Amino acid sequence: MTTGRLLLYGVLAGALTGFGLLAVVLALRPARPTISATLARLDATRAPSPVSSAFIREGLTGWRASVGSALAQAMADRGIALASTRADLNVVGRSVEGFLVSSILFGVAGLVFGPLLVALLYLVGLAAGAALPLALALLGAVFGALLPTLELRSQAGKRRRDFRHAVGAFLDLVSMNLAGGRGVPEALTMAAQIGGGWPFARIRDTLAFARLQGLTPWAALGRLGEELNVEELRDLSAALTLVADDGAKIRASLSARAATLRRRELAEAEGKAGERSQSMLIAQLVICLGFLLFLAYPAVYNIFNLS
Repeated sequence: MTTGRLLLYGVLAGALTGFGLLAVVLALRPARPTISATLARLDATRAPSPVSSAFIREGLTGWRASVGSALAQAMADRGIALASTRADLNVVGRSVEGFLVSSILFGVAGLVFGPLLVALLYLVGLAAGAALPLALALLGAVFGALLPTLELRSQAGKRRRDFRHAVGAFLDLVSMNLAGGRGVPEALTMAAQIGGGWPFARIRDTLAFARLQGLTPWAALGRLGEELNVEELRDLSAALTLVADDGAKIRASLSARAATLRRRELAEAEGKAGERSQSMLIAQLVICLGFLLFLAYPAVYNIFNLS
């Protein structure tokens, strides 16, 4: 065994030992919740979110619920908010506890997969060094822990696009209700009742929650935009707050915003179509190159064979 390999093994062993000691210290250290975390917890218990209470489809029971709650509480006590991840979870209708448990389970599965793969290689007669299972275990654990996050990002992006499309239709419906002589709160409620699908269902529940809590409808829509990280709802809330008493200005503003949303969606659709066309062109070029290689291979082989 060479000196370089021994040095590599020593570095890996020291890194793992230090990481393990750091994890033990962080786990055993008593949590000191910050003032912001404590105030956020008190606000959450006093005014529960309509998103987390009505649209969470994930029911955790048994050890998953206890482990997820403990992890979420520990992260909240240490000031780890995960704001973007919570917004994505609210969009797809999943709980933070379930997401944390899934990340840990996938990380453990990735941690075990590397050594199992090396063990199978040993069984078939392929020798490998001691650093290979260790490196595969670390890479598998990192990839497994990040896999739920990547999947969550993809699902949340698709659902946000659907929500933005629904917001454009919602703005048109609100503008038509305002033109019919209704006030802003009545127009928002009637527009939410007309539309269908899960985005309109969330808007309807948000407006009903606002009536129960004594909030203005535009303030509730702004809160929903914060929870889902949808910029269009935040802009709508700000616009309604500024011109809530002027129906003509609201109608013009909502119509302009709906037209802007439609133009943005059209531009995004055209951009995706162009990307797909480019990918198809590249695939066709690769196929043509492979066909040319297939045709030229006999001639090239004969030339080199003769020489």
